[in-house]
Amino acid sequence: MLNKEIASHFKLMGKLMELHGENAFKTRTYNNAAFQIGRLDMPLAEMPLTDMAAMKGFGKAVVSKIEVMLNAGHLPQLDNLIEQTPAGLLALINLKGLGAKKLGVLWKELGIESAGELLYACEENRLVALKGFGEKTQTNIKEAIKYFQQNENKYHYANIEALAFNLLNDLKEEGFEQVSFTGALRRKVEVLEQIELVVATNDEGALHSFLKKAVAEVDQIENKFVGKTIENVPFIIYTTTPKKFTADLFFSTASQSHLNLIKIEKEKAEGFETETAIYEHLKLPFIEPELREGLEEINLAQNNKLPNLIQLQDIKGVVHNHSTYSDGSNSIEQMAKACIELGYEYFVISDHSKSAVYAGGLTEADIEMQHKEIDTLNEQIPNFKIFKSIECDILNDGSLDYDDSILDSFDLVIASIHSNLKMDKAKATDRIIKAVENSYTNILGHLTGRLLLSRAGYPINHEKIIDACAANKVVIELNANPHRLDMDWRWIPYALNKGIKISINPDAHSTTGINHIYYGVCTARKGYLEPAQTLNAQPADIFISWLKK
Repeated sequence: MLNKEIASHFKLMGKLMELHGENAFKTRTYNNAAFQIGRLDMPLAEMPLTDMAAMKGFGKAVVSKIEVMLNAGHLPQLDNLIEQTPAGLLALINLKGLGAKKLGVLWKELGIESAGELLYACEENRLVALKGFGEKTQTNIKEAIKYFQQNENKYHYANIEALAFNLLNDLKEEGFEQVSFTGALRRKVEVLEQIELVVATNDEGALHSFLKKAVAEVDQIENKFVGKTIENVPFIIYTTTPKKFTADLFFSTASQSHLNLIKIEKEKAEGFETETAIYEHLKLPFIEPELREGLEEINLAQNNKLPNLIQLQDIKGVVHNHSTYSDGSNSIEQMAKACIELGYEYFVISDHSKSAVYAGGLTEADIEMQHKEIDTLNEQIPNFKIFKSIECDILNDGSLDYDDSILDSFDLVIASIHSNLKMDKAKATDRIIKAVENSYTNILGHLTGRLLLSRAGYPINHEKIIDACAANKVVIELNANPHRLDMDWRWIPYALNKGIKISINPDAHSTTGINHIYYGVCTARKGYLEPAQTLNAQPADIFISWLKK
């Protein structure tokens, strides 16, 4: 075993002991041993144990563990610590700017076990109130996590889209007029591996020259350029001629399953100027890129039943938002005015309920104070309505977080699970159904509790829960936060067939978070959602009528 391997074992052991809150003296001992071993010229494997024991910082405990590693090739105490540590925390143990001790606090105080959960907690301002943290620390950790996740080779759609637009716009400014998103990016798949673009040009040399200046690395492979942006995100740029641009865009956009269903040869598509013309040749109406997944879109198209997909401009109200009453960054007034500036008709404040102590959940006294403030604001702000709501925790037994007299004071209740997430399928399903059957539940929040790229969410029986929502006239949220996008779009058609309305909610914790609605709309379109089936695509008077029912 090499010195650097032994040193890394001690270093990891020291960090894990610190993470688990073990004796600080021992932690320092192993960290110091790792440092001293890293400075040695002689291999420990060739050094007598007596010489080791005489070295600075090498006590009996350190020497005995070196002996074990040299003989066994591993350290049982370290193995035990690793087994006791969630894999997600092991991945974060070396995160810059955090440290094992602070990571341990986050684990014990907030239940954070992965990079995605930590990033989400930063975005909800949950670190600011913890002892030893603060706004600056939270910001630094947030940036460190983003860097960490960029190296995991998968990306949230929101992150990829922003970088892809930068590259696309740079190409257009350079004079490449026919440029488009393509592939999974154009289909708005929620998790992506790379940026994909199609560029029409008769001068690939000029394109290559531009890319060498605009990106971090680039190689040309036949009819495409592959490389990484300056943000280290992979990209593929497919090159084509202006005459073949439409056909290549068409074929590179669709999933293979979609192409298998329509069965058109690429050569036959090359003579068409638009994708609409290609579909007309196939005796089909135009199919939106988001739907080209090879699921039900061809059958619907053949029967002229393609949906009129929801668009961002269809959204009339902003449902599910947080303020400084719980874990938001802005006041209710600031959030409401931001909604007005964006052209929305109404706003639903849904701060956390009292069991969410980590998020500043509202006590009964807080609720009374908040409702008085909302009444005052509604009197002061013309032609706009603020509704009183709560994101009410679904407790472990499926009950809601307040008694009926408190729940009755809200205009609507969003019921969500935030605690005891490690449930089996039966437990999770029963817990949610009980909450859905509560007469005060109006909207079921983030159905599975997933965090994309970091937490799969609790397993549930989707059919049973959706059926229960239909029976109890409960709306299902599509949480538009790009880290959630929950419910999964693949289940939206089943819900729509049951007559359920979907509410595209930003779960905004700041005024900028309101804009997350856009990502929810992107995902909702993949689920065939139409404006008429979307709760918050209804104007204020219809929304009020729904509340009265």
